[in-house]
Amino acid sequence: MSASSTYAAAADPAFAHGAAWVDGEVVPAREARIPILDTGFVRSDLTYDVVSVWRGAFFRLDDHLARFERNWRRLRLRPPLAPGRQRELLFELVRRSGLEDAYVAMIVTRGVPAPGERDPRRFDNRFYAYAVPYVWIQRPDQQAEGTHLVVARDTVRIPPASVDPTVKNFHWGDLVRGLFEAYDRGGALGVLTDGAGNVTEGPGFNVFALVDGVLRTPAEGVFDGMTRRTLIELVREERIAPLEVGELPVAELGRAQEILLSSTAGGIMPVTTLDGAPVGDGRPGALTRRLHARYWEAHGEARFATPVS
Repeated sequence: MSASSTYAAAADPAFAHGAAWVDGEVVPAREARIPILDTGFVRSDLTYDVVSVWRGAFFRLDDHLARFERNWRRLRLRPPLAPGRQRELLFELVRRSGLEDAYVAMIVTRGVPAPGERDPRRFDNRFYAYAVPYVWIQRPDQQAEGTHLVVARDTVRIPPASVDPTVKNFHWGDLVRGLFEAYDRGGALGVLTDGAGNVTEGPGFNVFALVDGVLRTPAEGVFDGMTRRTLIELVREERIAPLEVGELPVAELGRAQEILLSSTAGGIMPVTTLDGAPVGDGRPGALTRRLHARYWEAHGEARFATPVS
């Protein structure tokens, strides 16, 4: 029996749907609650990060933790748990759940203010975390066919000068509005622009497009997704294709030979329809299939994988 199978077999059935850390204790994810006055909830004053566990190993765990620390420091948050303890806790949650494939989140909020207190410097910040079954934006069977992406026309991404997209946040009002626009136009997912004709990102994913033999992805107004980062590194290391990180005009996206989305929640996901028209021949392209296979192969490499056990 493998080490990962050992911890899965020993898991408490009460945590079959996941485990969470709230108020200093581990509880079943379905029972986890946060205070209604927590400013993470009432003001979205927080940052978070999500790391995956695949076949019993975290993928790029220390890179996720480093990004998480950078972001909570940028927001002047002070987690009640030191980074080392946060790391230990993520392992504990996965072990308690017994999940070999998991979606593991860590969150720091500004916390609950004392009665009448409005100075955020005096709030007691709070740390939450949970491990639940792996989340897919597109399930594997959907990825085999590809998805219908819509470029939102009526919704513009929040400007970086207002909300820094490189600091992971819950400011999803614009992203959800764009998603409903995609539904109204017969699509499955929506991507937003910067208001100047350039593609940014969608709810939980980054965008890549193969245009005239060059793989392109937006540089500004987007989150530095770990799957995006991994894809960029692999493409450059192995010279899989010419790569440009810069502006991606909507017009260029419209004439792309291939389009793919990247996310911790699903990996590399092909787009086969854009605004109702087929992308390429309407099937996942050769480069997308190659990158999809290479990305999941990387999960077994020692430089990226940290076994839970």
